Amino acid sequence: MKTSKQKTWWRPVAIVLVIFGWLAISGVGGSTFGQLSSVQENDSAAFLPASAESTEAAALHEQFVPSDTIPGLFVVDGVTSPEDVATVEAFAAEAGDTVIEGDPEGRTVNDLLVAPATVVPSEDGEAVLVAFNLDAALFEESIGEETLGEAFASTVRAVWAEQDTELNGYLTGPVGLTADLVAAFAGIDGILLIVALVVVLIILLIVYRSPVLPFAVLITAMIALTAAIIAVYAMAKADVITLNGQSQGIMFILVVGATTDYALLLVARYREELQRHESPYTAMGVAWRRSLEPIAASAGTVVLGLLVLLLSDLKSNASLGPAGAIGIIAAFVAALTLLPALLLIGGKHARGVFWPKRPVFAGEDVKEENSIEAVEKRAGVWGRVSRGVDARPRRTWIGAAAVLLIMAAGLFGLKADGLGQRDVFTGEVESTTGFDVLEAHFDAGQSSPIRIFVPEGDAAQVLEEVEAVDGVTSAYVLTESVAQGAPPMAGDEPPIVVDGMVEINAVTEVSSASKEATVTVQEVRDVVHPISDQALVGGQAAESLDTKITTDRDIKIIIPVILLVIFVVLVMLLRAVLTPFLIVLANILSFAAALGLSSLLFNHVFGFPGMDPATPLLGFVFLVALGVDYSIFLMSRAREESLQHGTREGVRRALAVTGGVITSAGIVLAATFAALGVIPLIFLAQIAVIVGLGVLIDTLIVRSLLVPGLVSDMGRISWWPWHRKIDN
Repeated sequence: MKTSKQKTWWRPVAIVLVIFGWLAISGVGGSTFGQLSSVQENDSAAFLPASAESTEAAALHEQFVPSDTIPGLFVVDGVTSPEDVATVEAFAAEAGDTVIEGDPEGRTVNDLLVAPATVVPSEDGEAVLVAFNLDAALFEESIGEETLGEAFASTVRAVWAEQDTELNGYLTGPVGLTADLVAAFAGIDGILLIVALVVVLIILLIVYRSPVLPFAVLITAMIALTAAIIAVYAMAKADVITLNGQSQGIMFILVVGATTDYALLLVARYREELQRHESPYTAMGVAWRRSLEPIAASAGTVVLGLLVLLLSDLKSNASLGPAGAIGIIAAFVAALTLLPALLLIGGKHARGVFWPKRPVFAGEDVKEENSIEAVEKRAGVWGRVSRGVDARPRRTWIGAAAVLLIMAAGLFGLKADGLGQRDVFTGEVESTTGFDVLEAHFDAGQSSPIRIFVPEGDAAQVLEEVEAVDGVTSAYVLTESVAQGAPPMAGDEPPIVVDGMVEINAVTEVSSASKEATVTVQEVRDVVHPISDQALVGGQAAESLDTKITTDRDIKIIIPVILLVIFVVLVMLLRAVLTPFLIVLANILSFAAALGLSSLLFNHVFGFPGMDPATPLLGFVFLVALGVDYSIFLMSRAREESLQHGTREGVRRALAVTGGVITSAGIVLAATFAALGVIPLIFLAQIAVIVGLGVLIDTLIVRSLLVPGLVSDMGRISWWPWHRKIDN
């Protein structure tokens, strides 16, 4: 006969194997960590679908100008004399001969240009523009962990910094904007993750009041992140997904936040079972089995919700779907394998991870303390909340719904009609300051005009109509000399004709990176398309407009599909139809409240110029998919308790028992998303605010008051159509 010791020898062996397996994954993922930036694509044009008008226009433009260029505009203000102009000319010459920083081939700035840099004084004599037109193919060439375009920007800025002058110079245009975006995303690999981990550590120390347990959770989160990085890097390297800095940052936050949430739920149930079972192994086995279904439902909801983003026509959204889903899967697997192994590493002394407040085995005494009164007494403040909800369920849910509706009133001031590319930063950066100087002294749209392609026979009429559009300062037909860099001049030079089409360039009053330029593009399209159904209108501003148009289309498709997916998952988990329907409605109301409250903050506190149209969409995906988690955690426990004690007492018990852990999970997730605010980009700051507020609203109002009040008020019928399994 085998002894108990012989039967359980495999347990410590399995624990060691699990830990070493994850450490091996961590070793591979750690070496890949810093390489994610090398597979990022942050050019907004790369995310548009092939069917977008600006994408088709860009493809046609390549036939007119085979060697496409990307403008690097260096603008200098404070000019007061010819000597200042000479200083700028000397800088341009010196910069052209300077070797690009980090280029193994030793190429100079001039080697990247399609033509020598031109120096153009402004008409008012107060500024000078140096136009560097980079070869687009060379601009995107990689040298180490950066591109030649990024190295070019660093080199030019370094040369200017060495000039002995009091003039102010700014690198702007697409080159400067790209360089500043890359610099902003550089914090994702370091400061974002550090801030998120520090915030989570502080909260876990407060929640657990243990110096050991928080580190076990954080180690699990970090190793889960390395596993996700391996998969996402491989997919981006193979061009399966198009990864950008925003997707990478959100994936990091999702992994840390989700792992911590799953860990909180598992550890809370484990602590509960340690009071009922003397063996930590047995306690963990029971806790693991009872936590598996709600955690799996939670992870499955988020994964499926994120994968719905694959329906998006924008590659930036479509890539976030699988990247985020991989992160959630890694968090789920690590929380249910690595974390239990870490918690059991002490064997029969495993309770030590809870030191100094170790859960004590109470044996039969636990059964005597399982009355609803005893449960609520142990729950403290959440016991009082559960009693209050049970005493007045109808008043509770109506009051909670009213509060959410008041918050949602802020939607009337929502500004989600888009941001110009120059408005993406939360503060001033060199490229945006340069745009201001450019607009003050030059025709800002000259460097990146609206590109209009029409049949040659319609060119004269189109040219006349476009010049009359408000916001267009001039328009001209593209000729050979203009394509080679010469200024547009009236003359007899024939236009370039490709397959019967000609290109007309329209110069706007404002920079193509501004929000106002997209309005001008729409007006140009409105006058051009009636003239010719073959007309195409493209350019940088047109790409911004098409991004908004595509996002509007995505919203109409993605939001209904996500709601349907979540509803189906809830039906399968709760074995009911009515309660899942109510939970979905509650989460829609919660999202409206979060977005309305955020809108007030954006307009009147932060003073943001607007909101990217993709922000509400992604906010909805994260909030509905993540926010429903807390209702899942609550109602899965409520169903478990209702089968034994009836609906009202079951909800009462579930709210009391899960109140503390779910609130802690909500605070952790909200704080984790808040860490996105350290990246100086309006999009990420707004996502941080919307999701952070939304998670807190879900945690403190929807899960604590609205949903339990509704279910308690309705009673057994809330589990319809399988409500007869519940006694009362």
